[in-house]
Amino acid sequence: MDGIRGGPQAAARDPQLFEEFYRRHVDAMTSFVARRVADPHTVADLTAEIFLAVLDSAHTYRPSRGSERAWLYGIARNVVAGERRRVARETDRDRRISGRRLLEPDDIARLEDKLDAQSPGRRALAALERLPAGERAVLELVAVDQLTVSEAAAALGIAQVTARVRLHRARKSLRGATGEPTDGPLGTSLSYVTGGTGGEA
Repeated sequence: MDGIRGGPQAAARDPQLFEEFYRRHVDAMTSFVARRVADPHTVADLTAEIFLAVLDSAHTYRPSRGSERAWLYGIARNVVAGERRRVARETDRDRRISGRRLLEPDDIARLEDKLDAQSPGRRALAALERLPAGERAVLELVAVDQLTVSEAAAALGIAQVTARVRLHRARKSLRGATGEPTDGPLGTSLSYVTGGTGGEA
């Protein structure tokens, strides 16, 4: 089952339902962030921000536009993009570090394990940087985050046919441009990104 009773709107009003929503999605969201950043404190902070954004944005969820999961990935993308913009503007690194919340050693160890597990995904995402933004966004969600094409389209707010065209072009461009072997560490990451069979429906 994809969603909870009453969807995100109900979860935002009911702490018990929100806890159910959180438990259902927290691992996927932590993995999503860990594929895109390499610091455990930032992974923890951005994952928390995603669920805070859910509370603020619950009223925007429309089942007719896509699944709860796709909607949540759309929020996660916005949160991570916002963090990237913030870091790009940041000139005082000491202030950024001092603003982090403290994590317990067990929390850091758990997040470092998550970062290690997601390192192939980070390598694959790094290889995607050469693609146009629209194609890269679809390929990230389908090949790396394992959303279906329809879920990726909903997360990005585009038509399914547009998502399919972008996915095809992205895979074709990446295979043609990389020239990477498929048996090395990076090649292993690229092989599942450029493969043409995943993420259907």
